[in-house]
Amino acid sequence: MLKLNGVSTRYGQMQVLRKVSLEVGEGELVCLLGGNACGKSTTMKTILGLVVPFEGTVEFHGKKISGLRPAEISRLGIVPVLEGRRIFSEMSVEENLIMGAYLRKDKDGIASDMEKMYSLFPVLKERRKQAGGTLSGGEQQMLAMARALMAQPKLLVMDEPSMGLSPKYVQQGFEMISTIHAQGVSMLVVEQNANMALSVADRGYVLQVGEIVLSGRASELKENAALKKAYLNIQAT
Repeated sequence: MLKLNGVSTRYGQMQVLRKVSLEVGEGELVCLLGGNACGKSTTMKTILGLVVPFEGTVEFHGKKISGLRPAEISRLGIVPVLEGRRIFSEMSVEENLIMGAYLRKDKDGIASDMEKMYSLFPVLKERRKQAGGTLSGGEQQMLAMARALMAQPKLLVMDEPSMGLSPKYVQQGFEMISTIHAQGVSMLVVEQNANMALSVADRGYVLQVGEIVLSGRASELKENAALKKAYLNIQAT
């Protein structure tokens, strides 16, 4: 579905990604792991068309998309949930959800999906007339996810969904990610919390200083000694 082929990027003279290759198959949940400033967010920006690689290509369903404008990539069905939620804080919950469907013309389908979102995230239904900015951080993350789902994504790309959330909401957030994936949504989750991400993912990649250094099934990565020491705070035995 999504394929990065030896992608390298730079900001000015500073190279950030170095020949990054990864894939997300139809129906898969893949996580991209790594610490701060390792290139995770740049990888996501490259997929979304916000950064253009100077080497390598990004493909979606076999079509090269690197070089396309972000709006064109969005119309192909790649929908982001950005770091820090980025909801419309002065709009109501309901208005935020409607904005998620701005490219759609099927009014009946939009209304039906709105009800699905309220069923999936009951707290949003309770607060549907409330301004998005008055929600808690965890509730705003739910709203950001629901808004993205209103666009009927072919691929949902999430950037650091656990950032800034309490442990309770981190747990709830990844439970919702698992639920969404179980409904057949293909997902790429860019995340620093390796333990939580690997608990819901099918496969994972580990990025260090702009390079993929590990990849494999999530169950295998959780048992990798180097990953345990570096990211899971577990000493190998």
